[in-house]
Amino acid sequence: MLIYLFPSGEGIEDMIIDNKILDDLTSQAKESPRLRFNLDLRNSTEDKSQRMLNALEPGTVMPIHRHFASSETVAILRGKISWFFYDDNGNMTEEIILDANGEIRCLNAEKGRWHSLECLESGSIILESKDGAYAPLTEDEILKK
Repeated sequence: MLIYLFPSGEGIEDMIIDNKILDDLTSQAKESPRLRFNLDLRNSTEDKSQRMLNALEPGTVMPIHRHFASSETVAILRGKISWFFYDDNGNMTEEIILDANGEIRCLNAEKGRWHSLECLESGSIILESKDGAYAPLTEDEILKK
């Protein structure tokens, strides 16, 4: 049985991610005040992993942050983003361009490393995964400049 979208987060057995789903996510991101929209890919709310598609539009704001509990793996499915790494003072130390049509399409940010991103093309979509159940960022995980 294939189930494509689920409003409650329950009941996913298999999911086929096709262009219609990606187009719908992009439309929702464009309408969102945050200029991004995500689709939870967990099998249920009992699934203790984090897997999601995140549709991004230019202008979306992602604070410099880190994750103490997990590394973060990101793969670009559509579009182009800049991924930034920072030192403890908020100085950018590295920029990586993830481009769905380019040479670099995936990265893994190690646990505890400061990072952020900038969406460079409308319609950009990334696949994100982290270990453990979702928890909002804590004050210690957002860099204060």
